Amino acid sequence: MTLSEKLEAQGVGVAPDPSATPLPCPALREQQGAQAAAVEPRQENGEGCPGGQCALLVLAPSEGEQAGEPPEGGWGWVVMLAAMWCNGAVFGIQNSCGVLFVSMLSEFGSQEDKQLVFKTAWVSSLSMGMIFFCSPIVSVFTDIFGCRIIAIVGAAVGFVGLLLSSFVSTIEPLYFTYGILFACGCSFAYQPSLVILGHYFKKRLGLVNGIVTAGSSLFTVSLPFLLRVLIDSVGLYNTLRVLCILMFVLFLAGFTYKPLISSASDTEGRKKGMLRFPPAKKIFSFSIFKATGYRIWAFGIPAALFGYFVPYVHLMKHVKERLGENVQEEVLLLCLGITSGVGRLIFGRVADYIPGAKKVYLQVISFFLIGLMSMMIPLCQALGSLIAVCLFMGLFDGCFICIMAPIAFELVGAQDVSQAIGFLLGLMSVPMIVGPPIAGILRDYLGTYDVAFYLAGVPPIIGGIILSFIPWVHEKKKPKEREKAVAEETTKKMLENESTSVSGTAEKPSKESESFFPLD
Repeated sequence: MTLSEKLEAQGVGVAPDPSATPLPCPALREQQGAQAAAVEPRQENGEGCPGGQCALLVLAPSEGEQAGEPPEGGWGWVVMLAAMWCNGAVFGIQNSCGVLFVSMLSEFGSQEDKQLVFKTAWVSSLSMGMIFFCSPIVSVFTDIFGCRIIAIVGAAVGFVGLLLSSFVSTIEPLYFTYGILFACGCSFAYQPSLVILGHYFKKRLGLVNGIVTAGSSLFTVSLPFLLRVLIDSVGLYNTLRVLCILMFVLFLAGFTYKPLISSASDTEGRKKGMLRFPPAKKIFSFSIFKATGYRIWAFGIPAALFGYFVPYVHLMKHVKERLGENVQEEVLLLCLGITSGVGRLIFGRVADYIPGAKKVYLQVISFFLIGLMSMMIPLCQALGSLIAVCLFMGLFDGCFICIMAPIAFELVGAQDVSQAIGFLLGLMSVPMIVGPPIAGILRDYLGTYDVAFYLAGVPPIIGGIILSFIPWVHEKKKPKEREKAVAEETTKKMLENESTSVSGTAEKPSKESESFFPLD
């Protein structure tokens, strides 16, 4: 309580002391209140502050603003369509690699090369694997620079890589132009399309993820037939140039990723008054591995994927060898694409009704059936039976893919979901790269794909068994993690309050000297 307040409470008047700071009259106190209320708006634009320095103090939005509920629509629907195109362009091309694989065999192959299938398989498997291998790096850059910038740069790099691939004359340069450059660009364009959805949706996130990931199914359905027509009419090289159009549209789609949550560099820069990189401990959030459920998930899924990509690369070649040259093998990719899209829409919506980490059980069922279907491919002696296998495989492939982001949100929370997905996709790259070449080696030395498809069905079943423990572990750890989170939040608020009180004490004399002035 100030001296004037004490005297007023006691009803005592005091003559003004010339050496002391004059006390304001009631009218002036009202004026000072109005001035104090106007301090914050004036600080936002820097006016009324010496040298405009106050503007640096209020650039960062409050945590409450950043932690607001997603709008569940609005501009989010445009973002959803852009993300859908991203999934379609990236994985539509990747899933149609069987058509490109056959064309590369005829374009670059020779009868004397006994390891032709093995060497050619590296192009497609390296491309798919690099998309996932780059994901941890992409997640870091996405946290720093935001979804929009990373998606635009990635699409541009992918465009350049695909264009350069259309000018090579041997298979070896494709390892770099298509397998690394194009794939890295796709990775940088793809992951922001998953992260940005969490800015706009929460209650409908499962459904929206299903719709977005269904984009790859639509492209997987249509691209094989388009690629076959283009390859037969204009050749492999011009076909790759036509595919560059998809990447250019993806480049434009990246501009729609309007962020609702500030990136790490924005937050740090606003606190410091300039563009600054956040501390390394904020860039690399290895704390997500402290969650036991996420650790099991991050290592169980890669274990299941050693045989996952084998049918996409080698199924077309297997059908030609088993059923002859006149079979329309593209129909199998059509079946995979259609049912995969249906599965993403259905199971994406179903996941919204399954609470917490129990969503993982959908992936467990998916891996069991995908493994079983892979083992049944060598047993099929007619196109009809292969179609039935591909229909079931595509359905549960869609289930597995569409609920990855919702599960990540459940296991680590929205704050760390970008890096959680990034680390997971990075670990997935190893089996995605290794699986198809191993199948190619088995084909080159055994003369048939039968053993390769039998072995490809084993890892998904093992991975499904590992994942089945996640809900139990997650529920068991949840009370302890909740108590720890509350304690950390309490400590953080106490430190913030202490810092605020210290800074307020330092600023109080200067504010009083500005507000109070002597009476005439």
